[in-house]
Amino acid sequence: MSDDYDLSNNESYEPHQASLTVFNVGKQKCASGYEWGPGIRDHYLIHYISSGKGTYTCGSRTYKLCAGDLFLVRPDTLVSCRADSRDPWTYSWAGFSGTDAGTILEATDFRRGTAILRSVPYGGEFSEQLDRIIDAFGNSVVSSVRMTGELYLALAVLVSHAVTAPSSAPDDAEHVRRAAEYIDSHYSYPISIEDIAAYVGVSRSTLFRQFRRVLGVSPKEYLDQYRIRRAACLLRHTGLTISSVSVSVGYDNGLYFSKVFKKATGMSPSRYRTE
Repeated sequence: MSDDYDLSNNESYEPHQASLTVFNVGKQKCASGYEWGPGIRDHYLIHYISSGKGTYTCGSRTYKLCAGDLFLVRPDTLVSCRADSRDPWTYSWAGFSGTDAGTILEATDFRRGTAILRSVPYGGEFSEQLDRIIDAFGNSVVSSVRMTGELYLALAVLVSHAVTAPSSAPDDAEHVRRAAEYIDSHYSYPISIEDIAAYVGVSRSTLFRQFRRVLGVSPKEYLDQYRIRRAACLLRHTGLTISSVSVSVGYDNGLYFSKVFKKATGMSPSRYRTE
């Protein structure tokens, strides 16, 4: 039997709308010169190199990496990796997605597009946490919850050891991005613009100016547009009553929902469903 091995597990459901969900997890002792890509993934992947060497190409940059290094694959980013021909690497990885993923990574040293972290002193701790995700793998609800919990703890290791301070205060685009993530996760609840601003850490008036500057709409307009898109999807693809659709996208008042929906689409919810 070859000394090379590849142990990986994949979840069988679509995780992208959850706050944070494990997409896949595993470890691999690569063969000499083993390579993947160039290609893209639709989720995040963090690799920890426990031994050996290799190269990681992200966009136009190529990095030579070795034991103790971490590298991150971001969604929809062209990447490739290749094990060294003389001392091929062994690495563990966790693939994940969800609305919390980007926000959590921005609290680590992977913030602002950083692709690699060299010689991390907490590598053993992080590797052990990846092993716990692998150990939790299974097809039951309990296993899925355990895997997600262990993933949060793995990312907490990165957050707790972050040492690179942001070069400047978050800009308008970053505040708008975080607000949009909050809306994506909470649109079905009766959230207010004050709630969104508090989550981002700015005043309502500041958030208003930032949305206008970055997206050309107010936070309220963006929230309504997001809810209407979700409502349109429910009207077309489910048998929910209009009242249930209204509640499902965060409108407690059915008449107000119908008014907002007609203003946005040019037709009532009932007509939209039959068109």
